[in-house]
Amino acid sequence: MGHITVVKPMTPLKIVFAGTPEFAAIILEALVKTCHQVVAVLTQPDRPSGRGLKVLPSAVKQKALLHQIPVYQPSSLKLDGKYASEALQIKGQLEALDFDVMIVAAYGLILPKWVLDFVQEKNDQGCINVHASLLPRWRGAAPVHRAIWSGDDYTGTTIMQMEVGLDTGPILATETMPIQSLDTTGTLHDRLAAQGARILIEVLNKIAHGAKIEPITQSINGVIYAEKIKKEDAKIQWSAEALLIDRQIRALNPSPGASTTLHQEIIKVWLSENMSQSWPKLPESQPGTIIDINELGICVSAMNGVVRLLEVQKAGAKRMSASLFAKSVQLKVGDIFK
Repeated sequence: MGHITVVKPMTPLKIVFAGTPEFAAIILEALVKTCHQVVAVLTQPDRPSGRGLKVLPSAVKQKALLHQIPVYQPSSLKLDGKYASEALQIKGQLEALDFDVMIVAAYGLILPKWVLDFVQEKNDQGCINVHASLLPRWRGAAPVHRAIWSGDDYTGTTIMQMEVGLDTGPILATETMPIQSLDTTGTLHDRLAAQGARILIEVLNKIAHGAKIEPITQSINGVIYAEKIKKEDAKIQWSAEALLIDRQIRALNPSPGASTTLHQEIIKVWLSENMSQSWPKLPESQPGTIIDINELGICVSAMNGVVRLLEVQKAGAKRMSASLFAKSVQLKVGDIFK
C-alpha cells in the first residue's frame, strides 16, 4: 500500500495589513482576491501631494476604502513618543481586533517592540514583511532605486519575519528577478510588487494549511543599506561616467526624477541610454556638451562616454521625446548641460 500524505484543510487567515504607497496597494489588492480576509488596514495619515499640495489619501487607503476595509491612520505607534495618545488608541483597537497575522509592506512607520510581541502571540511567524530586495542586500528605504543605481544584474523579493532591527529578521521565502538594461525604478517596482504578492500568498497558504515554515537567519555577509533618496541625489553630474549617469536617470524615474540645467532652466531627464560602447570615438569636449542631435535623442558627453537622452521635461510642460524638445527650444550641437 502506497504512502498517503494527509494535508490539513486550509483555514483562511484574518489579516491586518500595514502599508502606504503603490507597492503596498498592489499587494493588498492581491490579498483581497484570496480566501484570506483583510480585517483592517494601517496606513500613514493623508498628506499634501502633487504640484497643488492637495491633501490626498495613500494608495493603500484608497484601495482599502474601495474594498470597504476599516482603515487606521496613526501618526506613530510609539507609546512614549510625540503621538503617544494616537499610539495608545491604535493599541486598544488592535487588541480588540480578531486577527491571525499582520502583513507589512512599505508602511513607512517603525513597528515598536510592543506591536511585534503582540502579533507574535497570535502566530508563530509574527509580523510578516514584504521587502523588495534579496536581503541582506539593500536593507532600508530605497532598495529598488539603489539596485538600479548600483548596476545590479538582479534583485528580488524577500518575505521575512520582522524584528526590532531594520530588515534584519529571518527569511521565510525569497525569489530573484533580473534587472533589464532599460529598467527604471517604476518598471522594476511594478514587477517586484507582483512577485512579492505571489510569494506572500504562497507563504500565507502554507500557514493556513498548518505547515511549519522554518525561517532562515540572514547572512551577516553582504549587508548593504539602501539609503533614502535625497533631493541632492537628483542633480546629474556630467563629469561622472556615462554608465553611472544612465543608471542615475533610470533609478530616479518616476520619482524624484534626475535633473540638469540648460540656459539656467532646470530640465528633468526621465529616460536615457548609455551609448559609450557604440560611439565611434570618445568625445574630448567638456562633460555636459551636446555632441549630436537626431530623431532618436540628444547625445551628451560625459566622463569616458556618451549618454543619449530619450525623454525630458522642462518646467511647466509635459514629458516629451528628447528630439521634440531639441526642436522646440532650437537646441544645437555645442550647447552645454550643467
